[in-house]
Amino acid sequence: MNGDPCLLSATELRGLIAGKRISPVELTRAVLARAEALQPELNCFITLCGDEALAAAREAERKLMAGEPLGLLHGVPVTVKDIVNTKGVKTTFGAVPFKNNVPTEDAVAVARLRSEGAILIGKTTTPEFGSKCLTDSPLFGRTRNAWDACRSSGGSSGGAAVAVASGIAPLAIATDGGGSTRIPAACNGVVGLKQSNGVIPHSQALDVFGNQTYVTPTTRTVADTALMMQAMSGEDPCDPWSIAVPVPDFIGTAAPRGDLRGLRILYCLTPPGRPVSAEVAASFKASLDRLAGLGAELEEFSGEGFDIEPIWRAINHTVWRTRFAKLAAEHGDELSEAFLKQLALASEVSGVDYQEAMFARTALFRRVQSLLARGHLLAMPTLTRTALPIKQDLFGSIEIDGRHFDSVRPHWFPWTMPFNMTGHPAISLPSGFARDGLPIGLQLVGRFRDDAELLRVSALFEASSDLLSRWPA
Repeated sequence: MNGDPCLLSATELRGLIAGKRISPVELTRAVLARAEALQPELNCFITLCGDEALAAAREAERKLMAGEPLGLLHGVPVTVKDIVNTKGVKTTFGAVPFKNNVPTEDAVAVARLRSEGAILIGKTTTPEFGSKCLTDSPLFGRTRNAWDACRSSGGSSGGAAVAVASGIAPLAIATDGGGSTRIPAACNGVVGLKQSNGVIPHSQALDVFGNQTYVTPTTRTVADTALMMQAMSGEDPCDPWSIAVPVPDFIGTAAPRGDLRGLRILYCLTPPGRPVSAEVAASFKASLDRLAGLGAELEEFSGEGFDIEPIWRAINHTVWRTRFAKLAAEHGDELSEAFLKQLALASEVSGVDYQEAMFARTALFRRVQSLLARGHLLAMPTLTRTALPIKQDLFGSIEIDGRHFDSVRPHWFPWTMPFNMTGHPAISLPSGFARDGLPIGLQLVGRFRDDAELLRVSALFEASSDLLSRWPA
């Protein structure tokens, strides 16, 4: 085994560990050393759990040497976003009032990775409760972009994407309530999937019926995303949408075989009236050319009716207000201004407004369903521009090609929120780099619960370029 094990994919590491060509202890030490070396610069962890990780690695090595049966991820390092519960490991939600919170049980997704032998090395950064598209909070400061310290990591799973992009650990559990996995994936040049509703059970959702947040995989490669999906998917009694959803062969389906002949992809650059940078538009055109080169048939669709940020906000802000009003009243001085401002905005949403938003959500689902009856997949840019400046304020204006726009959400990620609301699987894939060296992402959306097919197409797209050879300096 030559070179740095931290730069290998989980898929490669699995084979090396099983073949006894790299030891789980050696690998865990290398990963922890890299995390400690890069943490002062990137600030992507809230907690590193070195002692626990090494103990787990020694146990993984013992099993290996004893010839015991090995899980899918035996000895492979993983990070978990700090709003996802980890038994016995501090889970702060990125918020000062929870700085000493230690859950008594794992979230279902975490328990499944652990049962397959994955080794938790740390909890990654998140803004308070994952409530915004930038990763900063009074608890830990700001998380920097893996490619440029002057840029934001995106959010809210900024730490997850940065840890993967910078080669700290190949697998990360993130979350996505409006783009929180796909935004930082696009900003940091990694793969971020928001799977279909119900494919990975969500054991922390308080309103599991109206829920639009997801516990998700973030990796550098499509094959590694398939590996995480294989481990985390499958029904659990805690989540009604997961019941009776079969688990396909994600790993086999995501092997880049064949081509895209017979596949129709509907594409749209931007909803009407929403801006997009020239570089993102050029990268999107090049991505469509790559898909056409693989044999896909392309057809443009109209973005009319996709400007749904007000609907998304009415639902989300109502949920946040219900969850956090008491916390804000008791700990207002410890919470960020942006978080408190979002809660204050929520007080304007009535019960009728909320229900109207839920009706609109159903209409949006049906609109997407009718598009996906016409085509097999949808394609659009993940973001309208590359990563925002590190000091970007959520309530400040956003600059795109020298023009300034009044609000970040609808102008930066108009295309991520719709699919949280509809439940369709949506993935952000690295599609190229801007002139300043920052990554650009392509978003592909699949048919409802056809996540395996979305990964198959993604794997072929990934294999059609050599972006994986590039690492942040």
